[in-house]
Amino acid sequence: MIITLNGKKKDIKFRTAFEVRREFGKETDIVILNGFQIDKDCELSENDTLSVIPKGCMPEKDELESMMMSRHTPNVHNKLKEGRVAIAGLGGLGSNIAIMLARIGVGNLLLVDFDVVEPSNLNRQSYYINHLGMEKTAALKMQLQQINPFITIETRTVRVTEDNVCELFKGYDIVCEAFDKPEAKSMLVNTVLERLPGIKIVAASGMAGYESSNIIKTVRRMKNFYLCGDFENGAGIGQGLMAPRVQICAGHQANMILRLLLGIEDV
Repeated sequence: MIITLNGKKKDIKFRTAFEVRREFGKETDIVILNGFQIDKDCELSENDTLSVIPKGCMPEKDELESMMMSRHTPNVHNKLKEGRVAIAGLGGLGSNIAIMLARIGVGNLLLVDFDVVEPSNLNRQSYYINHLGMEKTAALKMQLQQINPFITIETRTVRVTEDNVCELFKGYDIVCEAFDKPEAKSMLVNTVLERLPGIKIVAASGMAGYESSNIIKTVRRMKNFYLCGDFENGAGIGQGLMAPRVQICAGHQANMILRLLLGIEDV
């Protein structure tokens, strides 16, 4: 029987996943069969994908990528690896979205922000004390490389304006709008829709405070325009941005980007 074991085609004589683990690993190794970690033995079939990975150890590069591929479900990973996503704004939304996209293996990310990490960012953005004073592009790229060393990450430390939108984002499949200020949000959405008609944009509006999680949603406003949030609760005096709802909204945006990269356009 031919299976893919840790990223390599292998002709095996074993019937089950745990028999393979006994031959090539240890009893304590993690076993992932066709994208799902199993704790009970399963029979193998022709062309199955199996990963046997020691706990707590850094595997070889090809083994790690194979494990990530199998975790993302076979065939899904290959589509995501070819994906090209630009993230405009690396604050509470953008930094968390970038982390999620790196974890699922989106192969090409562009990170755009002009600012540096400062203390007030720590309540909701994916930065740490040791990032204070660093450019957000550099601090986030460092984190992403620790999560997934097999993706390509480009950075531009620049403020996004109407004049540089096309130069920055041309050639990407999806632009993710992740700004704080409403005027910057509308500028980016309108400019992408008008001047980059082949590119989809996933934006956000309304995630401040501590209203119900369940009113945050994703809608498709136009053919290439998706909007996430509750569309009501913007940040202002007496209603700040807090980690839980910001991350829920970031999750909506990241999941919509995932669906689009897989060719699913419904919300």
